[in-house]
Amino acid sequence: MEKILVTRSSMPPIEEYVDEIRDLWESHWLTNMGAKHQAFVKALEEYMGVEHLDLLVNGHMSLEMTLQAMNLHGEVITTPFTFASTTHAIVRNGLTPVFCDIDPEDYTLDTAKLEALITDRTCAIVPVHVYGHVCHVEEIQRIADKYGLRVLYDAAHTFGETYRGRSVADYGDASCLSFHATKVFHTIEGGAVVFHDAEMGKRIWDLKDFGIHGPESVEAVGANAKMNEFCAAMGLCNLRHVDEEIEKRGKIVARYREHLEGIEGIKLSPQQQDVKPNYAYFPVVFDEKVFGATRNEVAHHLAEHGIMARKYFYPLVNDFDCYRSQYDSKDTPVALSIAKRVLTLPLYAELGLDEVDEICRLVLELHSSRQCR
Repeated sequence: MEKILVTRSSMPPIEEYVDEIRDLWESHWLTNMGAKHQAFVKALEEYMGVEHLDLLVNGHMSLEMTLQAMNLHGEVITTPFTFASTTHAIVRNGLTPVFCDIDPEDYTLDTAKLEALITDRTCAIVPVHVYGHVCHVEEIQRIADKYGLRVLYDAAHTFGETYRGRSVADYGDASCLSFHATKVFHTIEGGAVVFHDAEMGKRIWDLKDFGIHGPESVEAVGANAKMNEFCAAMGLCNLRHVDEEIEKRGKIVARYREHLEGIEGIKLSPQQQDVKPNYAYFPVVFDEKVFGATRNEVAHHLAEHGIMARKYFYPLVNDFDCYRSQYDSKDTPVALSIAKRVLTLPLYAELGLDEVDEICRLVLELHSSRQCR
């Protein structure tokens, strides 16, 4: 049996991609914001309904350079229940992460615990939309406005999502997206930042292209974080199919719910009100005492049958070797509990419903075998 991975990249028909890149052999313009880059920016702005967007080489550099463009100093409140990129981007800007615990229902930053962490050194909040679950954006903005803080969302999991009819990426001062190959929408590698302040957009542009303003003019100190034309071309192709891909993912999630909803010892994420979802991930939280098996045992059982689920996110960022001496994960007990018990099951557009049935059978088989003891 072929292994079922936790995700698999969606690809356009090869003929479509070849047609999209064909003119690159005529122009030989392969990078430096060429025609594909420009067309992709416009297509994304139109699709998402946003005014300002820029492309970068990946989602991490989108975060890191947007933080740098904000010219922040001091402490940044964020979540430990995230990928390494979020915290690394903060630290690499000379800022100090302050970890807020998470909401036990949607695993995003717990706004009830946010205000108590604000000090005179706090300069920004970097919340994370987790698994496609949208943060409590109104409350975060209310608190940020009260204390004069910037808000930068890590929106890596939210492409194609809306909240109350507005793109999730349009909230806060800016939102950073990842177009990594594992995401709902990808450009092989790539990222984007959606922003409102045109002046900040100019600083991001300088940072991603060495501060170059002309053949003989370098006006700022920058780096190199441009998206190349081949990645932009992949984005143009995948954008034509993304709504269909999301629809397929929705059917897979519905099938998972048919099997797993209401099973004792299994906690599924609630479907958020006013959110148009993208079905980015399917997290399942296991209660060992009720379910009869640990998360690790479930993962091992699936792996024995060629199904590669993922402990996402585990370990917590504040348990990473590089941060453990500075932080204690016990200070974020909800995040610690979820990290120890969560497993994301395979989810991608081409996953067969029969494969979903088999994955669920194996999960419930383990549950049933323990219940019979």
